[in-house]
Parts: sequence; C-alpha cells; structure tokens
Amino acid sequence: MNTRETQLKAFDRLLTIMDELREQCPWDKKQTMQSLRHLTIEETYELGDAILDNDLNEVKKELGDLLLHIVFYAKIGSETKDFDMADVCNDICEKLIHRHPHIYSDTVVKDEEEVKQNWEKLKLKEGKKSVLEGVPRSLPALVKASRIQDKVKGVGFDWEEPQQVWEKVQEELAELQVEVASGNQDKMEAEFGDVLFSMINYARFLNINPEDALERTNKKFIKRFQYLESKAGELGKPLMDMTLAEMDVFWEEAKRL
Repeated sequence: MNTRETQLKAFDRLLTIMDELREQCPWDKKQTMQSLRHLTIEETYELGDAILDNDLNEVKKELGDLLLHIVFYAKIGSETKDFDMADVCNDICEKLIHRHPHIYSDTVVKDEEEVKQNWEKLKLKEGKKSVLEGVPRSLPALVKASRIQDKVKGVGFDWEEPQQVWEKVQEELAELQVEVASGNQDKMEAEFGDVLFSMINYARFLNINPEDALERTNKKFIKRFQYLESKAGELGKPLMDMTLAEMDVFWEEAKRL
C-alpha cells in the first residue's frame, strides 16, 4: 500500500489536473453543479454495482470517478468564493470529531447501537428539528424507507422482536387483500406501500439490506431470462411464438445452471 505522503501527492495531482481542466477544457469549463448532478448520481450507482459484484478493481475505478466529482464541485465552489477543497475536508473532520465523543471526548459507549443513538441525539442538538431531516428527498423510495427506519430506530422508535415485525407484515398483507377484493385502486396502492414498508422493516431485523437483496434478484432474473432468449435463438424461434410451457423448460434449465 502507498504511504501517506504518496497518497497526499496523488490527491494534490488530482487537484492540479482539475485546475487545468477547468481552465483549458471546453467541456469542463462549461459544467455547473446542476449539470454535474445527474452524472454524480450515475457514478454512485456504478460504484454500487461494482460493490455488489465484489469487483474490487472496478470499485477502485468507480471511487476515482466519484472522487473526481467531489473535487469538481469543490473547484466550482472555490470559483464563487463559497468554499474550496480544504473547507470540505475540514468541515467533515470537525463533524466526525463532534459526532464521535466516545473517541475524541470522555463519552463511554458499550456497542454500535449506542454510537448510532448518540449520533442522532447530537444532530438534534445541532439544530435539526427532526431526525428525519437527514433523509434526502430524492432517494429512491426503497432506499428512503430503509433510511427512515434506521433514523427512527436511533431514537428508540422500533419494534422489540423480529416476530412482531413479521406479524405486522401479515397484518398489512391481509389489509391489502381486502382492498384488492374491493377493487379500489387508490386504496390498493396505499396498502401495497404499507406491505413494502413492513417487508423492508422485517429485512432490517434479519440484517438484510433490502436494496442489495432486490438487486441480487434482479441480476438473477436477467441472467435466467437471457439464457431463455439464447435458447430460443438457437431454435430460431422468437420468444413471442413460444408457449409458456416451452419457455418454462429453459427457465428451469437456467435455474439449475
């Protein structure tokens, strides 16, 4: 691994290249925080894919792409004289020191759960009116539900046992079935949302990340369906001309593979 000195030189090199690109490259000169936003989100998802695939070489590359974006935003901030890279680093350092009194002060904690609880209490002392203020509005709904549940758990609003959560899931499923029978689309959607929220809560009690679990299933489905497509291609028969029974043969083959 590289020494701290080598790491700092590499970071300084990136800052220098960013200065040069911002000054000389027509595309980089044109970018704003608003124009970069969707690209940053895309890069974050690409990093997430690499992590799920456990492709560490790809993780390294995607971290570089994301770091470039962070440096880019800091460069734009320095041009407007609002903040620069040093401000970004110092702010997060101060926050980490303040939020970890069990490391940098005399607070004593017994486990990870107390660390989380202290974190949320400190945030409220900093002026936040709700523990849920830290949940980004633009998060995908499934991820947002997980974060909401994590946040309220941090202040003690939580179930005590996994069985209680599973019973809640069953309760919500029963309520969904009632609305399905009634045919009221709006109420069906509301109850379906309750089922999903409860399942995400149950996943948390099982120490399962629901986003990772669902993406794992997505990847599995894609792989099996593409196998089905390839077999149909070998037969020279379009999928739409195959019966479900014919497709199911190859689907079962894909599952065994």
